[in-house]
Amino acid sequence: MKFLLSVLVVWVSLLSAPAIAQDFDSGLAAAERGDYETALKVWRVLAKKGDSEAQYYLGSMYDRGLGIQQNYAEAAKWYLRAAQRGDADAKNNLGALYINGNGVPQDYVQALMWFLLAATEGSPSAAENRDFTAKQMTPDDLAKAEKLAEQWRKKHRR
Repeated sequence: MKFLLSVLVVWVSLLSAPAIAQDFDSGLAAAERGDYETALKVWRVLAKKGDSEAQYYLGSMYDRGLGIQQNYAEAAKWYLRAAQRGDADAKNNLGALYINGNGVPQDYVQALMWFLLAATEGSPSAAENRDFTAKQMTPDDLAKAEKLAEQWRKKHRR
């Protein structure tokens, strides 16, 4: 009898537990309605499985402190993972973290490298960020950033 009762309790608790949908759109819908806790749960699972869109949005949640304590280092980690999978907006956001020294050491060369990559891959705000950053740099640092961007492209060609 105890066994049956314990099985019943487990079964009822499974039925009443909120299910976490494992698709990106359910996380997006949750975030849009302000349910950041659910969005984080969904995107964290997907991000760990290598979903670049979920990695980008998880980075954004950490970057902005939505539903979780703001943590620029975690944001940079998830943006980098998304960038490695080809996400141009993640590259742009990494550049923004490097230019302000949030979660990563402040480094204009690294910032410009990310902006260069993102601008050539279609991130809408990256070209403006690239131009703004480049105006503040020496010719040597510009050359270093361009060389790093070219090395990145060669290494991450698909």
